[in-house]
Amino acid sequence: MKPKFDHGGNVFAIARSLGVQPEDILDFSASINPLGPAPGVRDALSAAFNSIVHYPDSDCTELREALARVHGVEPANICVANGSTELIYLLPRLAPGKRALVIAPSFSEYAKALTRDGWSVDRFVLASDDGFTLPLERLEKSIRKGYDLLILGNPGNPTGRLYRLPEVEALLNLCRGSGCFLVIDEAFMDFCEEESAKHHVVAGDGSIVLRSLTKFHALPGLRLGYAIASAMTIARLAAVREPWSVNTPAQAAGIASLADTGYTAATRKFVADERTHLSAGLAAIPGLRPFPSAANFLLVEAVRGPSAGELAEQLLAKFILIRGCGNFAGLDNRFFRVAVRSREENDRLLAALAAAVAYAPA
Repeated sequence: MKPKFDHGGNVFAIARSLGVQPEDILDFSASINPLGPAPGVRDALSAAFNSIVHYPDSDCTELREALARVHGVEPANICVANGSTELIYLLPRLAPGKRALVIAPSFSEYAKALTRDGWSVDRFVLASDDGFTLPLERLEKSIRKGYDLLILGNPGNPTGRLYRLPEVEALLNLCRGSGCFLVIDEAFMDFCEEESAKHHVVAGDGSIVLRSLTKFHALPGLRLGYAIASAMTIARLAAVREPWSVNTPAQAAGIASLADTGYTAATRKFVADERTHLSAGLAAIPGLRPFPSAANFLLVEAVRGPSAGELAEQLLAKFILIRGCGNFAGLDNRFFRVAVRSREENDRLLAALAAAVAYAPA
């Protein structure tokens, strides 16, 4: 079968189509912490069981307090949601206007959420040839064409490119000067926390940071994300969010995971080490070009030989799933993304890719 790549992590549907169990699939398409959830999460979920007879705390008070401690902001600067995707779909009701500019390649749900609410969406496409550099002068000219909202992923998804804080500060200033609301999606910023713009967005209105507990904390099945912004922006966001969207077990899991600072440190070291190993292994395979990444995944270009789609099909025959990136604006069927997993799993991927490239028709 030919796999679909609308999103990564489609392991259940793929497994059904192959007639196997989900655990038989080695999933490199979804970028989830390879260490799994923090050790205390299981006990926290069990302890929360008796509370499911009550409605959840719609304000997520304890979780907001925990997040505020971690990030050095006030609880009033945080809004918790059912994954950062819920927040993305609330953006049209948060920001005034109807014209948006999305820095691409980027997560497809940005445009879907905005167009569904009647917004027109344009893309500012970054070039792979220069490593997806952010050309601020050219971007400023685009912003001044009358856009009401600008979205930047940092680190970029699927590029993995990290834009340093001075660059993001400059972008914030550009947007504030133009009256353009800036959304910074920091779903993968936990891997490089020092570059977060969180303290800048809380200092004034007109911008917001979106964060996720899915990737770093390995909780995708619970759906947990949050926004950081000024107290006024958060109050407006909370007013348009549906009540009880974050269930009690999810809140308990988030609190337990955030409390485990050892897990946080271990994750950052493990991912950094394995990312270096995986990147070097990919670069050693003829025809493959991995891009530098600050996240727990790598974007790879098949510069010659089999296309990404052909590689994906060959790997799927070995029950290995990768994320083709041909449906991202600015990319094509030469690009694919792979998550950083354990050493044994990463080596299995490298061996499968090397074999697929070696035996491809000339």
